[in-house]
Amino acid sequence: MTPLKFNPILKTLVWGGEKIAPYKGIETEQHHIGESWELSGVKGNESVVADGPLAGRSIASLVHEYKEELVGKHVYGNTGDEFPLLIKFIDALTDLSIQVHPNDELAAKRHNGSKGKTEMWYVVDAEPGAHLLAGLTQSITPEEYAAKVADGTITEVLARHEVHPGDVFFLPAGRIHAICGGCFIAEIQQTSDITYRIYDYGRLGLDGKPREVHTELAKDAIDYKVYDNYRTAYTPEENEEVELVSCPYFTTSVYDLTLPYAKDLSELDSFLVVMCLEGSGSLEVDGETVDIKQGETVLIPASADDICFVPDAGMKVLTSYIK
Repeated sequence: MTPLKFNPILKTLVWGGEKIAPYKGIETEQHHIGESWELSGVKGNESVVADGPLAGRSIASLVHEYKEELVGKHVYGNTGDEFPLLIKFIDALTDLSIQVHPNDELAAKRHNGSKGKTEMWYVVDAEPGAHLLAGLTQSITPEEYAAKVADGTITEVLARHEVHPGDVFFLPAGRIHAICGGCFIAEIQQTSDITYRIYDYGRLGLDGKPREVHTELAKDAIDYKVYDNYRTAYTPEENEEVELVSCPYFTTSVYDLTLPYAKDLSELDSFLVVMCLEGSGSLEVDGETVDIKQGETVLIPASADDICFVPDAGMKVLTSYIK
């Protein structure tokens, strides 16, 4: 199989901004684009191949046909015909709702066998003073949580993190969180669209009606523990692979390149997703060259044996796969 590019799925949202289209070089009159789903196996929102001999094919049909050749033997054995990651760019003009996601066990129990949602954020850009909410600053009980949602004080017990480009946050299922205004983020997550909206500041949706909240559903999904640090620490290095997050659902690394970098994929037994965050260049995969530029995402099939990232003047990419 050859590397694949997909048509982005643009989501107009009440909190969305106007950065995604120019960042990705897309011409559109659509405003308030909050999310660009780069690669999605979510039913009803399945990515479609943009060009080449497989143009027009959905990711679901490709996984069904090519199986381990596309995603890897152990990946296909675990997740079957559903592509297991959802890859996004997110542009928050204003604050998103405060939310939490269920784990696999709770999601399967409540949502007809669905997967939970563990995710991570990589901050691509941030306005001065921009921040995120992730985790608790003090221990509360489920009853105290419900009371704080009811009286609008839930934000008082959430950890607030000022952010800058390059910051990373790992968000296991159960962690309360919110992306806030001024943040432009790359998000990698399990294939799941289950979100429990805890609190939405009394905001109206694009239809002019209050958005649904899921206060009671969230109560059993929340991890009420307080942790010492909610950021993911790493040491940036040029022209090296720097692993950011490794969990059962994905392993993500960043490459900040001014020189070519080769990686052996022969023992990976997984697809590799490449998101270009800055600059441009090419990917040489088993002797085939694919151009890539800022805002583009490429899926490298599990059958690939090697890849070389070749920057033009410079290129920053994120890669994700499943161990």
